[in-house]
Amino acid sequence: MADNEIFQYSIVSALMDGVASHGTPISRVLAHGDHGLGTFRNMVGEMIVLDGEVYQMKADGTVVHVADPERTVTPFATVTRFRPSVRTRAALQGKAGLAGLLARLFPAARNHFLAVRLDGVFRLKVRTAGGQAEPREGMVSVASRQTVHALDGVKGTVVGFRCPEYVMGVNVAGDHFHFISEDRQKGGHILELETEGEVEVAAAQMSRFHLELPTEDDEFNEAELKLQAQGIKDVEG
Repeated sequence: MADNEIFQYSIVSALMDGVASHGTPISRVLAHGDHGLGTFRNMVGEMIVLDGEVYQMKADGTVVHVADPERTVTPFATVTRFRPSVRTRAALQGKAGLAGLLARLFPAARNHFLAVRLDGVFRLKVRTAGGQAEPREGMVSVASRQTVHALDGVKGTVVGFRCPEYVMGVNVAGDHFHFISEDRQKGGHILELETEGEVEVAAAQMSRFHLELPTEDDEFNEAELKLQAQGIKDVEG
């Protein structure tokens, strides 16, 4: 795949229906991108792909580097070969501040995708999911047991995407970001975000989207996959 094209395995609605027992080796995902996010088999923890390396951020607050992506499976992931077209510095107050900045940087991208990376010092509230308690447990139920961590004055990197409204259910409409600390010891799915001073902002607008659906997966084949827009919004914060 070319730079700044999205590759996605499976869809968010599948996670909502608890389709997470199987998936694809992360190595196949990495063949399409070096920047992204997702989850792991049975929704155990949050995934961040940073500079081609994959990390699993767990509910107990620990972070594991995925050293063998050939043997580690993801039921959902979104990646791109990230080559920023815009770079700037900015201080951000809340997720709304980041949303406003991206709207100003890309005024013609309302119905396109954005890939985003922030580097600097942050104050954050992040969540990590502990995983399914039983097969086919849906994401709303899994998220009800999520662990929330407050990170104050932590240097690190934010990775993620802005997706247009029309892909809700296929992906997460709006902004979806994960964080990992510079020492690779802390991180998670971002619920709240502020910066301490200015941070480095890098972003790219994208117009090509490649979707691969699970095959030979009874869970996926049997799932209703009806849009649960409010449930997705509640889970993703």
